[in-house]
Amino acid sequence: MQGASKTRRSGAEWSTAVVLVVAGVVVGLGVAGWVGHPVLGAQRTEPVPVAYSGRPLPPPNDVGMGYAAVLKPDLAAVVNISSSKIVKTPNQGSPFGPLFNDPFFQQFFGGQMPQMPRQEREHSLGSGVIFKPNGYILTNNHVVEGATEIKVALPDKREFKGKVVGTDPKTDIAVVKIDATDLPTIPLGDSSTLQVGDLAFAIGDPFGIGETATMGIVSATGRNGLDIEDYEDFIQTDAAINPGNSGGALVNARGQLIGINTAILAGNGGGNQGIGFAIPIDLARRIMDQILTTGKVVRGYLGVTIQPVTPDLAKAFQVPSEKGALIGGVSPGGPADKAGLQQGDVIEQVNGNPVETTNDLRLQIASIAPGTEVHLQISRGGQEREVTVKLGELPENAGATAGPGIGEGSPMSGVQVDNLTPSIARQLGIQPGTKGVVVTDVPQTSAAADAGLQRGDVIEQINRQDVTNVNDYQRFVREAGKQAIVLLVNHGGQTAFIVVQPE
Repeated sequence: MQGASKTRRSGAEWSTAVVLVVAGVVVGLGVAGWVGHPVLGAQRTEPVPVAYSGRPLPPPNDVGMGYAAVLKPDLAAVVNISSSKIVKTPNQGSPFGPLFNDPFFQQFFGGQMPQMPRQEREHSLGSGVIFKPNGYILTNNHVVEGATEIKVALPDKREFKGKVVGTDPKTDIAVVKIDATDLPTIPLGDSSTLQVGDLAFAIGDPFGIGETATMGIVSATGRNGLDIEDYEDFIQTDAAINPGNSGGALVNARGQLIGINTAILAGNGGGNQGIGFAIPIDLARRIMDQILTTGKVVRGYLGVTIQPVTPDLAKAFQVPSEKGALIGGVSPGGPADKAGLQQGDVIEQVNGNPVETTNDLRLQIASIAPGTEVHLQISRGGQEREVTVKLGELPENAGATAGPGIGEGSPMSGVQVDNLTPSIARQLGIQPGTKGVVVTDVPQTSAAADAGLQRGDVIEQINRQDVTNVNDYQRFVREAGKQAIVLLVNHGGQTAFIVVQPE
């Protein structure tokens, strides 16, 4: 994303050259700037019956002079959602008036006057899509997150009080219910069949000005690495998406819902730059099915930390390509550990589905119900293996780390280490009993620093050999000579492999 930096959504502020989630936040009484606030991954349950509108779908090319026949029914099923919540902000002045500015009174407070927090009501605007005629609405979590009051306005000018049925912050999906019946709905499409170049229409209520439809194409699919959500598999489109479009519909040329508009890449002006993102409807439907059937979202859990297979690592671990996910750590007692998976294994397939990147693995595992057995194809030491793992349930606080950074470099000269003691392990957040040496110094201009090694890291292995003390470290480094060195590094309790290259 040249010329832009990435950031998470943050309530109600415009941001310069950052990735913004289209929350459409309106602060105060006026329409102010907003910055918004996915995973592929939900337990597969019996789908909740979704009522489709009875109208026939027009043929893709039978549009006459435009797309009015396609969009008119869909416009009736996209709503405006306004929410408000109470937030506490610091009171910048003394709550007791100018009298307490007198030095005589200030001495009783040590020169610091007491600050009373002030409560303010924050207002937000967004959109939603009716997916059941009895008042169930699909929207973004960040549109209603923390709301104490939700109002839903239909295109026919009726207004209802909304209630949050359930949310999933990891996917930015929420389901809202209003007390209404016989409402129009949008037929659901199939986002897995989307291709770059397909027509796409964004429908929502940008800036609160009213129902708006914009036209573009599918610019890309499977976008990830944006640091917007924990799990990302976005549809990218150039259909204009602006603040207030969050939670609105992305539909195809037949009027079928293919995505929920969520984020934009904003430039200096903070508005549409022709790069918008939507959560695929296949993902959104799996999440809302779980919310409606179980009240929560659960995901499969493998119990490993993973990292990309770089060219250096592919060579070091004897894999033919840079595809797959390298296991940098295995959680003791977790599903992967019980199945015999090891550090250094490269996961190449899940149930026959290829794993191209670490994101592929996370999405596939998270989309499978806990308790399900999955068949993994892995590469270990250049040999292909099949491993069956019974997935656990993803803990609420499970991290999605890929470990410390990996870079190019040269040998370990200049790196200083010391024996790892139980006391140092506790200070570093390392599990008791961990073996290795702790890095006490890494020259900033060294190859090891370039490779990602940091002061405080614990080196557990060198070239797949366990390191228990400084003597082991020195011996293995000498044996490696001027060849590339593969380190297993423990960084704050998370392990990952890094490769330090010779000059």
